[in-house]
Amino acid sequence: MSLDPAVAAALAEVSTATLTTVLLKKGLRNVWMRGTRPLVPGQKRVVGPAFTLRFVPAREDLATPESWSSPTSTRAAIEAMPEGAVAVVDAMGVTDAGIFGDILCARMQKRGVAALVTDGVVRDLAGVLGTGLKVWCQGAAAPPSVAGLTFVGWQEPVACGGVAVFPDDVVVADDDGAVLIPRALLDDVVKAAVAQERLEGWIMREVESGAALPGLYPPNEANKARYEAFLAANGGEG
Repeated sequence: MSLDPAVAAALAEVSTATLTTVLLKKGLRNVWMRGTRPLVPGQKRVVGPAFTLRFVPAREDLATPESWSSPTSTRAAIEAMPEGAVAVVDAMGVTDAGIFGDILCARMQKRGVAALVTDGVVRDLAGVLGTGLKVWCQGAAAPPSVAGLTFVGWQEPVACGGVAVFPDDVVVADDDGAVLIPRALLDDVVKAAVAQERLEGWIMREVESGAALPGLYPPNEANKARYEAFLAANGGEG
């Protein structure tokens, strides 16, 4: 499922830190995928629907180089990825077997995949960096995936970094890592997150002007009134 361009544009301006705060207020605490660090710091924020892939522990009769030619393979999964998707890979936190290397990442980049997010690692690091694909992971390792993992399927619920991810949930990733937004909550979260970013921008300007934090962050009734007056004077924009 594609993402509405207006929603994608709005989320591209919202930090993952803000999103976790907004989701916490809605009762969701477990939305930040552990171990999903940017392979290159400073990568542009990525927003897209999740395309899920799942590995299980390696089993010697299944986790073989020959499995790469199987109909159920990472190669086949990549060919099913739509443009703009964020590939979310459940690698069980394994860090001694790289799930994807440079050739697979190059194909994902060619297909227009927005990013790779995994709680595992990649291999062929220099080559992966050369593809230009944005990657969030735990680092790099030389051994191939079959040294520690068995690939079992795609587009099913997975656990990435301890977070339950369903196909077409929305993923936002930046320098703080990757955060999940449940698809059913998307519209409410976007609205609240944009408002939160606007408020925090105003609070930051107040702090830079010398204001003390008590009563400002979070704002008390007096400061809420001041903020509303500020919005009114600026046409509703922060």
